[in-house]
Amino acid sequence: MRWPIAILAVCCALAQTVSGPQTVNPGAAILKDFDRRVADYAKLHKAAASGVHRLKPTKSSEAIADYTHSLARGIRAARRESRQGDIFTPDIAAEFGRLIGLTMHGPEAAAIRESLRHAEPLAPRAIRVNGAYPPGVPLQSTPPTLLMNLPPLPPELDYRVIGHALILRDIEANLIVDFIPEAIT
Repeated sequence: MRWPIAILAVCCALAQTVSGPQTVNPGAAILKDFDRRVADYAKLHKAAASGVHRLKPTKSSEAIADYTHSLARGIRAARRESRQGDIFTPDIAAEFGRLIGLTMHGPEAAAIRESLRHAEPLAPRAIRVNGAYPPGVPLQSTPPTLLMNLPPLPPELDYRVIGHALILRDIEANLIVDFIPEAIT
C-alpha cells in the first residue's frame, strides 16, 4: 500500500512543477523577433532578386554595378516606407547593446577597439535606411569576437561597423537595411 501513495506523491510533485509559473528569457523573445524580421527581409530580397536579370559570372565591373543597382532599386521600391528602427526596434537595439556591451567589456575588448580604430579611418557619413553603403568607406570586417555575440544572419545580409554605428547591410545590393546609431561605444 505504500507504493501507490509514494507514486501519487511523486506524480503530484511533477504536475506542480510542470504547471507552475514558467519564466521566459526576455532576451530570447527579443532575438526571436529580430530573427523573424530578418527572415522577412530575406524573403523580400529574394522576391526583388527574382525580378532582376541574374548576374552571370563576370569580371566586368559595369555588369556587376548594373546588377547591384537594379537589385537595390527593386528592394527600395518594395521598402519605400522603411525607416531606421524597422528591424532594429528599440527593444532589439537595446538587446544588441547589451550583447555588444558584454563583448566590449570582456577580455577581448582592447583588441576589438584596436581593430576597429585601425580599420575605420574615416568619419561616418550620413547613414540612412535604403541608402547605399557609403562609397569610400571601407567594408571592414566586423571583429569575429563581436560577431560571436550577435545573432547569425541569412546569406543575404552582414553586419558592418561605421564609426559607432552597427549596420545591417544587404550584401548583393550594397544597401543599408537598418542600423543602430551608437551601438559601439
